Amino acid sequence: MKRILFILLVIMVMAAGCSGSSSYKDLEVEEFAQMLSDRQDGVLLLDVRTPEEFAEGHIPGALNVNWFDEDFLEQLESVLRKDIPVLVYCRGGNRSARAAALIQSSGYRAYNLLGGYQSWTAAGR
Repeated sequence: MKRILFILLVIMVMAAGCSGSSSYKDLEVEEFAQMLSDRQDGVLLLDVRTPEEFAEGHIPGALNVNWFDEDFLEQLESVLRKDIPVLVYCRGGNRSARAAALIQSSGYRAYNLLGGYQSWTAAGR
């Protein structure tokens, strides 16, 4: 049952993305880093990679919630806040773009790191 609900949720997000109603913002590494450091009232830094990928290296302070978990959004419910933007990244930017769209369509502000953790480390971060 959870798997069916997750699949329906993903389909809804994809459909919303096609209609233009999901408007998360993509950020380059420097913009992402600036937003991470500038926010006095905080941000939620979210790494949506697998726990194994996360263990190999991550941005300090990131919360790891695996995009592939059936209860992905349910895991975030206790930490998402309307007044705190969510900065999302993955390895290359694809999973995090989908996660950002889902988070944005759920009523939160989401930002995706273009190029993901690979671009972050390539920039010397």
